[in-house]
Amino acid sequence: MAIAARLRHAAAKPDLTENSPHAHPSGKERRYLAMARQAYALRRKRAAIFGNPDLFGEPAWDILLDLYIAHAEGKPVSVSSACIGSAAPPTTGLRWLGVLAEEGLLQRENDPDDNRRVMVRLSPAGITAMERFFDAAEMTG
Repeated sequence: MAIAARLRHAAAKPDLTENSPHAHPSGKERRYLAMARQAYALRRKRAAIFGNPDLFGEPAWDILLDLYIAHAEGKPVSVSSACIGSAAPPTTGLRWLGVLAEEGLLQRENDPDDNRRVMVRLSPAGITAMERFFDAAEMTG
């Protein structure tokens, strides 16, 4: 069973070798990544400037941005890291991870290297939705 889990995990990981799409992202993928990074950074700055992060709480959006950035960079994200990325209390982050999973926007999988840890990533539908959003933002921007 552990071997099967490791194979699934390896297959789900982006290939970062020279010939992989993550090694040489397209111009569009680089723009999407830059947009996601900027949106996430601006949300953190806004909360810092206004002094009360609860004024602008959107944990689901923060999680989606964080997971999109991780996807584009080929980095794994644990549930605890995703909760931190939500900029909300851990229980709120966990609740929103559940909602996003139910909506089919993210997937959970056990970490094959540490059975105590669960990893999350955008589902194909989640990636498509984020990219559609960035396309729409470019058209209106």
